[in-house]
Parts: sequence; structure tokens; C-alpha cells
Amino acid sequence: MQAMAATRVRGLTGRLSDGATVDIELSTGTGVCRVQRVEPHTAATSGIGETDWIDLRGFVLTAAAAEPHAHLDKALSWPELNPPLGDLHDAIATWQEGSPRLDEQSFRRRATQATTAMLANGITAVRSHVDVLPGDDPLRAVRVLAEIREALQGLMTIQIVVLAGPFTPTAVIESALDAGADLVGGAPHIAEDPLAEVNRLLTIAEKRGTGVDLHIDEFMDGDHLTIEAYADRVADWPRERIRTASHCSRLATLPPADLDRVAAALADASVAVIALPITNLYLQGRRGASAGRRGITAVDVLRAAGVLVAGGADNIRDPFNPVGRADPFETASLLVTAAHQTPHVAADLVTDSARAVLGLEPAGPRVGARADFLAVRGTDIVDVIAGAPPDRVVIVNGTPVACTETTSWTTAFVAPPSYIP
Repeated sequence: MQAMAATRVRGLTGRLSDGATVDIELSTGTGVCRVQRVEPHTAATSGIGETDWIDLRGFVLTAAAAEPHAHLDKALSWPELNPPLGDLHDAIATWQEGSPRLDEQSFRRRATQATTAMLANGITAVRSHVDVLPGDDPLRAVRVLAEIREALQGLMTIQIVVLAGPFTPTAVIESALDAGADLVGGAPHIAEDPLAEVNRLLTIAEKRGTGVDLHIDEFMDGDHLTIEAYADRVADWPRERIRTASHCSRLATLPPADLDRVAAALADASVAVIALPITNLYLQGRRGASAGRRGITAVDVLRAAGVLVAGGADNIRDPFNPVGRADPFETASLLVTAAHQTPHVAADLVTDSARAVLGLEPAGPRVGARADFLAVRGTDIVDVIAGAPPDRVVIVNGTPVACTETTSWTTAFVAPPSYIP
């Protein structure tokens, strides 16, 4: 791979998701860098060999990935908290017991490590839920994330959702917004009165003029569905105001007629849904009537109804999930194998659709789009999702900001005569 300086480039040559090699010319000058031209690769159209042109033949180009649902305050806390394996209830209990021991330095170190890994893997936009913590300083994680957001300006877009518990006072939620949170969040399904909690959180958002991203119906058995009330309440909101429902595991076990009704309501209210396969596969289906079943929301039905759906990674090595690589292709692979999405749809859910859920403009290899790219060594999108190669180049606003190169060797192997490649 050629050496790259962290300066804006004029163009690049690489493969589209279908394997076709193209030349992509970018706009010059100041401000937002955009794609000016995408044409089949020829010697006449490429600038290969010029210092301001990147040769990425052998790499698949997509829009830069986005992570629509993270918990950067919890990320990488598994070693510090040493939680037992368990379900959602167990994970919440571990976090509530252990988080008071985590100081600002812990939050800063772990969130910085997580965002650095995300950027290297091609994620240039993140929406992170951040807890209101127990103790005398409940907003210390919000403050740290606001600092990291400022430090990463120009490299990564970070949206902060204040994750309020049922007993978090309204005044503290508003203080979190004052301290830098962008959106109101919470988990109404764990409240004693879930519908009242939905309305409380939405009232705060309406008062403050902010968007909302709620953990919605993160369970598989039960009748305390809140998602329809959520959709009904936000249906008249301004179209540009964010309204997102994350998890929605109960939709996977709803009777078909009920699911169709809910999906139509979500589409009418412009509520986006985020599927979170890795954490919901880990936490859900451990016990009860749905033991052994999977907790991923009903992606196909929602998309068919016109609901904007994205895929996210959720937790990274914390009490809610002991694994996770901060890699969009880990999420995409799980969407293929566990949610039965095609590779091309899975890639869209972690790139274009994920950016749309965050309210960001289109990016990637299309004329007029913002020049934010993820380039991954491979032949096509199936190869990239299957192998998740570490060799990657990340471009933000026409400027290379991260590059990973690997080397490997294997002992020589002489195939037997009967071997057929």
C-alpha cells in the first residue's frame, strides 16, 4: 500500500461492493469534500501514480461505517467489573453495583481506546448512550464523553444519549443535556410503569426540543409493549427530529398480525429501529418461554413496511457482552447469519442506513456524496464481510485518517496431484 499523508486527496481508485474497479474524483478546495465523478477504471480516467491520488485497487470501497448504538462509558469494563455470565437483569445488576467505583480516568481511558479502535476499523460516526450514574457525581461519564467528542472533531462524529433510569430525577436528565448530551434516552421496559416512563422521557425531549433514542421492549416474553405508545406520541414531531427505537426484541416474538400493525405505526411515525445482534444474542433467550430463541428484532418485516432500520454493535466487552471488536463487519456478519440478511443489505445496515439513523448525509462512492470512505482489502462485499480483513484505509472529508497494514507468512505447501483449486 502506498504511503499516505493526512492531507486531502484528489481521487482514489478501488472496487465497488460488486467487485467493479472504478476511479473516483473528489472535489477540491475548502469545506465539505464531495464525490465529483465515479467511472469505470481506465488509464485515461485514473490519476494513479500522482501524489494526490490513492491507489486502492484490491480494496472494496464503501461509505464510512457508522455505529448507531454504542455504550462508550461501559466499553472494555469487563476486566474491571469481572461480571458473571447472565441475562439482561444480571448485567444491569453488575453495572449498578460496580459503576460507582469507576472514576473519570477510567471512563476517559476506556472510551478513548474504544473510539480509537472504531476509527481504525472504519467507523467515523458513533451514537453512544451514557448512563446517569449512582453517587454524588452522576454526570461524570457524560462530561468525559463530551470531552472526547470535542477532541475527535473532524475525525469522528459523536452523538451522546443520556441513558436515564426509571428513578433518575427529571432535573438530573435535564442537567445531563446541559452538560453535553444531545438526545434523551432510557429503558422504559424496566420501569414499574413502562408507559408512564415513555411519556416522561418524551415530555422532557419535547420541552428541550431534542431527539430521542430509547431502549424499547428489550425482552421476548411479556405483554408490556411500549413501542406503539412511543410511535403514537412522536408521530406529529417535526420530521427532522430524531426518534429511534433500539433493541425492540419483543417484535421478534409478536404474532404476525400484531407485528404488521406495529411496523406500519413505526413507518407512519418515522421511528427508526436499530437491530443489535451481538448483545441481544448474548442476553436474550436464556430462560423463560423463549429459552433458546434469538432476540434480534424483526428486520425484514420492518424494512418491508418502510421503517428505516440500522445495525449496531451495542456493547464491547462489558457486563452486557463479554466480546465485541468495534468492527462494523462483525455486526454485518451476524446480521447475515443470525438475522438472515443478504450480505449487501447487511453492509447497508452498518453504513448507509446507520448514517441515516444518525441524521447524517450520504457518503461513499456515489456522485454528490460526502467523501467519507472505508476501504477494506478484498474482492467484493461478501469477501469483506466473511473475512473482516484488518487491512483498511479510512477517509474522512477526502482526507486519509487511518491506515492498517498487516503482513503474514505461511510455510510452503505443495499440493498433491489430485488437488483441484
